[in-house]
Amino acid sequence: MGDVELRHLRALAAIAEEGTFGRAAARLGYTQSSVSQQIAALEQAVGGAVFDRPGGPRPVRITPLGEVVLAHGRDLLAKSEALTDAVDRLHAGSGRIDIGTFQSVSNLILPAVVRQLLDEHPGCDIRLSEVQPEDPELGDLDLLFHDGRIEGNVEHVKLLDEPYLLVAGAGTFPAGPVGVELLDDAPMVAWPPTYHQKWLERSLAGFGARPRIVFRTTGHETILSMVRAGIGSAVLPWLALHGSDAAADERLSIHPLQPSPAREMYLHWPADRTPSPLAARAIDIAVQAANELADQLSTRRSPGR
Repeated sequence: MGDVELRHLRALAAIAEEGTFGRAAARLGYTQSSVSQQIAALEQAVGGAVFDRPGGPRPVRITPLGEVVLAHGRDLLAKSEALTDAVDRLHAGSGRIDIGTFQSVSNLILPAVVRQLLDEHPGCDIRLSEVQPEDPELGDLDLLFHDGRIEGNVEHVKLLDEPYLLVAGAGTFPAGPVGVELLDDAPMVAWPPTYHQKWLERSLAGFGARPRIVFRTTGHETILSMVRAGIGSAVLPWLALHGSDAAADERLSIHPLQPSPAREMYLHWPADRTPSPLAARAIDIAVQAANELADQLSTRRSPGR
């Protein structure tokens, strides 16, 4: 087999995904003739056609040989992207930081980290990515926020114990804390059965409460709207309510739960490499922001009306 270049594999993948040489060329920023030349060079290298070309505007069809080349080519392209990223990280040095996060952190703690890093290090490269809560992996990230410990060779610091609060229509429950057992068979609006929602419902069941889920929807604000409409109550994490207008809304009442489900929020980083100055500073800022939130939580632990 002859030499195969990455640009040939990129052209192959683009045509397979777009269906025509013309659309692939537009996506890659090449002329159609250039894409055709790259595929011709690839076919010469692998010793056969990678596409059946019906002609005209009809989509091309990838051949069995093309399927084999594409399957291995995607792996090579992914490794090439990883190599490019690693080189970029090396050149960026301490001026770049990659952070994995999830929604509650993105709302409050992370903005404080990003704002202060940008103030102290103008022009630094901060890259954020959503992490799958079911299977969090630190990988090449410098820092990873997660509601719980993760496995592997990592260091960590615990940031916060975040309680869940009951949000109900005004007058649905007496003011003050509400016993979790009162939620058994109570109508409730909830998230779809995501990782976090499943954990919450298992926690409530462990306390003897199995609410009757009458409606599921995404987004804390949408859930609050459903509670305002009288569809049911909701159990939401404290950070989701912090800074919202829920506490000032006369149509709603917010209650601590007894006992209260709570999730532990951690910040992780690789144990096998020393954090860059930017990452070390981000850890300090995150801890400070979490401590300030914990202080606010301790003074607002009884928000029921």
